[in-house]
Amino acid sequence: MSGKLFLVPTPIGNLEDITLRALRVLREVDLILAEDTRTSSKLLKHYEIVTPLRAYHLNNEHAVLASIVALMDAGQQLAVITDAGSPGISDPGFLLVRECWRTGIAVEALPGATALIPAITESGFPCDRFVFEGFLPPKKGRQKRLQALLEEKRTVILYESPHRLLKLLEELVQYVGETERLIAVAHELTKIYAFMKRGTPQELFAYFSENQPKGEFVVLIAPCD
Repeated sequence: MSGKLFLVPTPIGNLEDITLRALRVLREVDLILAEDTRTSSKLLKHYEIVTPLRAYHLNNEHAVLASIVALMDAGQQLAVITDAGSPGISDPGFLLVRECWRTGIAVEALPGATALIPAITESGFPCDRFVFEGFLPPKKGRQKRLQALLEEKRTVILYESPHRLLKLLEELVQYVGETERLIAVAHELTKIYAFMKRGTPQELFAYFSENQPKGEFVVLIAPCD
């Protein structure tokens, strides 16, 4: 059997949001590479999957790359999963996929859960053309990048952590000013307390100042007129 790498999306919140094919692949592969084995163990236990797990994350992906490729060279089939969503989208995966292409190992990406698509379709912002930026730089180059995105004539999609959401909204207030430019913030998509707020940067900054942000967020910026 020739080695192969599968990129398997996992639920972003609701455990039901996983495909039958993804479950089959996770049962059939020789090894699952998981961003956080503790988080992934809960998902695998829920679906009674007993495939061995190995840690694969941003802090060790360079160090373990050669050993992982060697397993597939020897004929093993591996799956990559992250804590939530599709591997490689603001998560580990790219480096390994690139090395597989370089060394001739087959790669197959399964379709499945990701936060950006439900966020943009729910927002009511134009979704025929959009820009996915992921996480903005925390410091160097942040202001310049954000100002450039605000000139976009396509919907802009950002990911943001709870401790930086207010900073981002404050920056949007500063750069957008008193215009009626709309922003949408999606919170904990697919989970029990999921919600989306739409409004101007000023309105959303005021709301989240009063309602302390928790969990993960997707921030959408309507196109520049």
